[in-house]
Amino acid sequence: MYVHQQRVGSEEVQELRREGGRFLKELREKRGLSQRQLAAQVGAEYYTFISQLETGRGRVPPDRYRVWAEALGIDAKDFVKSLMRFYDPLTFEILFGD
Repeated sequence: MYVHQQRVGSEEVQELRREGGRFLKELREKRGLSQRQLAAQVGAEYYTFISQLETGRGRVPPDRYRVWAEALGIDAKDFVKSLMRFYDPLTFEILFGD
């Protein structure tokens, strides 16, 4: 499996992950879901996985983007585009930058 390494500084990567976590938390709260409820909807074994993502200590697995988008009530394309801003800013800039 290919693991894409970001070329931006590790502190910058961590801050982007934290921002991505805040984005996920806002979507979850907007839907009125607890972490446990979201975990059940996306098929996560442990609700603590949601907490880890919301604090920027992980990423939504790409093979689960559609399930997450549905659970969070957002169009899958919009969801992936938003996540790309946090998870892969270099590609995001190429595709969507000014």
